[in-house]
Amino acid sequence: MPARNAQTLIGFAFVLTLAAPATASAITAEVARTCDAAVAKAFPPKQIGNPAAGSSKGTAKDQRDYFKKCVANNGKVDDAPADAANGSK
Repeated sequence: MPARNAQTLIGFAFVLTLAAPATASAITAEVARTCDAAVAKAFPPKQIGNPAAGSSKGTAKDQRDYFKKCVANNGKVDDAPADAANGSK
């Protein structure tokens, strides 16, 4: 009996694997690099000891949202980040 249960379990797992939707797709390295550069341009990093370098605009969530928007648009985004476009400070 245990062998029969194991075969049934393996068959069931195989059917579930085939039935799983395969809609998720990975982004390409080129799009990721383009979007990473766009995020760095829109939200420049701060440099310790240099008050002129970087900015304090945007939070980490704003940066993630900007990156996701860039990926969704296949590497094409507006020049201004989302919070700057809204006019909030």
